[in-house]
Amino acid sequence: MIIDYLIIGQGLAGSLLAWELIQRNCKVLVIDNGQENASQVAAGLINPVTGMRFVKSSEVDLLLPAAKAYYAQLSHTFQQPFYIEKPMLRLFRKEAELTHCLKRLQDKHYQDYLTAITPLDPNRKEPVASFGFVEQKQTGYLLTRNLLSHLKDFFIANGSYRQALFNYQDIQLTPSLAWQAIYPKKIIFCEGHQAAQNPWFSWLPFQLAKGEIITLEYQGELADKILNFGHWLIPLDHQTLRIGATFDRTHINRQATPSAQEELLKSLASVLPSLATKVLNHQANVRPCTLDKQPFIGGHPNYPYLAIFNGFGAKGSLQIPWYCQQFADSLLNNHPAPTSIQRYYATHFTG
Repeated sequence: MIIDYLIIGQGLAGSLLAWELIQRNCKVLVIDNGQENASQVAAGLINPVTGMRFVKSSEVDLLLPAAKAYYAQLSHTFQQPFYIEKPMLRLFRKEAELTHCLKRLQDKHYQDYLTAITPLDPNRKEPVASFGFVEQKQTGYLLTRNLLSHLKDFFIANGSYRQALFNYQDIQLTPSLAWQAIYPKKIIFCEGHQAAQNPWFSWLPFQLAKGEIITLEYQGELADKILNFGHWLIPLDHQTLRIGATFDRTHINRQATPSAQEELLKSLASVLPSLATKVLNHQANVRPCTLDKQPFIGGHPNYPYLAIFNGFGAKGSLQIPWYCQQFADSLLNNHPAPTSIQRYYATHFTG
């Protein structure tokens, strides 16, 4: 079978890239092992202003409108809500955070993302905020698992999906590119943290990070807003919430650990001490983070028909919609790829 693109991995990156290319009349086949991936575990949180210094995410003024429009289009197509916009209460844990936020509030470039600060109120019992809090705007979360399920069904109906254990040794480079009687013009690897073991792209400077998330049943009063207090809390409905995520660069595996659960529950109790909870689910996976916090996109220096679309880390829900459109433009019109891996050819590729 002759196709345009063979995409390896049906996480958010592979799924949205495949969707984008199919919308442009390309013949695509997605190969996936059917196992739970990092996209399915991730909360899909979109937060334009992050960190102790309250810094806008890189290119957020471009990426956020693109993401919202993309998810709205998918929601219209599948008649399902996928992106839930919900304000976020950012609790100040240190006086320095309050100071940085006060500076941002005076900056016109942050007016679309931050509202006025609510100072510390000794009479307010919860959430516990030692220095008050600020409400952030244009925050929300992606129902990633639901979206990926609908896209998988679409790919199957379109003849664009195959569940298989992918083996790099099955790729034939000469005399023509092939994989198991499939002849693509290009193979694009969207395999998340597994790319660190990819024989053609393992030289790229990944900085993998394990993250764990728990889903809780709760009883008590809880505002219908995301809470950010070092960890984050997302109220899913009037009975369940998710809290996460841990960050571990040492133990790169998908094993849920008691220590991470204890860390998350202790963090929750520090801001909502009266909230009664029961653990319903505990998940772990590995984020494909990168050295310079920018994704890895583009072709192999020696084999340009092998490409990568990966490395979105914890910001995939925000970044992938815009980048998949730009990469599709690059593939179809021979434009330079955005954040091309060419930036690492000289320093990291040894041939």
